[in-house]
Amino acid sequence: MAQKPSIPKGTRDFGQLEMARRNYIFDTIKGVFALYGFQQIETPSMENIGTLMGKYGEEGDKLLFRIQNSGEKAALAPEKGLRYDLTVPFARYVVQHREELSFPFKRFQIQPVWRADRPQKGRYREFYQCDVDVIGSDSLLGELELIQIVEEVYRRLGIRVCLHINNRKILAGIAEVIGAPEMIVDITVAIDKLDKIGIDAVNAELKERGLNDEQIAALQPILNLSGTTAGKLTALKTILANSEIGLKGVEEMEEIFRLLDIVHCTLNIELDLCLARGLNYYTGAIFEVKALDAQIGSITGGGRYDNLTGIFGLPGVSGVGISFGADRIYDVLTELDLFPKELQSTTQVLFATFGQDELHYALRWAKELRAKNIAVEVYPEPTKMKKQMGYADDKKIPYVAIVGGNEMETHTVMLKNMTTGEQKQVTLDELWPIL
Repeated sequence: MAQKPSIPKGTRDFGQLEMARRNYIFDTIKGVFALYGFQQIETPSMENIGTLMGKYGEEGDKLLFRIQNSGEKAALAPEKGLRYDLTVPFARYVVQHREELSFPFKRFQIQPVWRADRPQKGRYREFYQCDVDVIGSDSLLGELELIQIVEEVYRRLGIRVCLHINNRKILAGIAEVIGAPEMIVDITVAIDKLDKIGIDAVNAELKERGLNDEQIAALQPILNLSGTTAGKLTALKTILANSEIGLKGVEEMEEIFRLLDIVHCTLNIELDLCLARGLNYYTGAIFEVKALDAQIGSITGGGRYDNLTGIFGLPGVSGVGISFGADRIYDVLTELDLFPKELQSTTQVLFATFGQDELHYALRWAKELRAKNIAVEVYPEPTKMKKQMGYADDKKIPYVAIVGGNEMETHTVMLKNMTTGEQKQVTLDELWPIL
């Protein structure tokens, strides 16, 4: 009995239309990255497990896909894992290739990552990330440029979004003033789930993680702080008056918003004090972007990390980066019907023929058109015209050039517009401007 073909849960095949749409997303994002001087690199799908472990927090480490060693001397080889994100491999790359790089180093990377997560809508075990980072500079111009990139990418894609921003220094300051500085990781992991599980469940988790009732109570007014961005920052100066690191975070946020005013950024931005992002390596500004017209969670996220390269022997190098979730962006564009209609076909004209001589005639025309950068197909057999037209319909090819004996005698083709049904005889010089 033949085996029924299948793929692992949380993974997907991509057909022609899906790939055209995915490439539209990637090309749009790449185009914006290039405007700001970012250049592309790639790293291997697998890393030594020691490169990955301990970089994503307790919960992230549980989602690492480990690779069983095989082959000669497998027992002596370092254990490996599929990369969980692109940021840690990027830090490893920077340290390993530091003699070849100019700093600040601005790179982008578009590759798949893997997480042993429970598959659900908008969450896959294999998915692509589009990362952009600048490393080797403390300047908050890095944060500004990343926010501008977010603004331009989603403007081009036609998706209305809100960028949520916070600062891990502010969160560290909050942990200090409620008397639990050593529990910053527990606090951030818990409050990062606020949108998903609600305030009561977050408070219950904080208690499970060791915070007492007084500390949890002191946290509530901070988590519920409302008003304008300026108002929130002013209130935080009072709340964090006794925390040096907390006040530093407020200062950084004020400077980022000043820079945004200078460039007249029109992006919808919200200072969100409940935003924590679970990854342990963030040390400054943190970002998440959510689509306003689709319920799918974060579609872009990232932040500042001051010493990620230190774990690989290059301490004190600060960086900031964000990651665009291509798969979630795809789902949003699909749900909102925002993909350009012309993506349905890359072929601009199909040659349909009645015989072998006509087929040879069409081949010469196809070569001329391709030389003008026009995408052309020649139907491979001079079969029934209905079948050839059906092929053009299936592939959403907008024009069919029909070649018969009369067309060969007059050095023309009969061009059919597949949308309107209009037909007319045209020469080669008349054909290519139409396409």
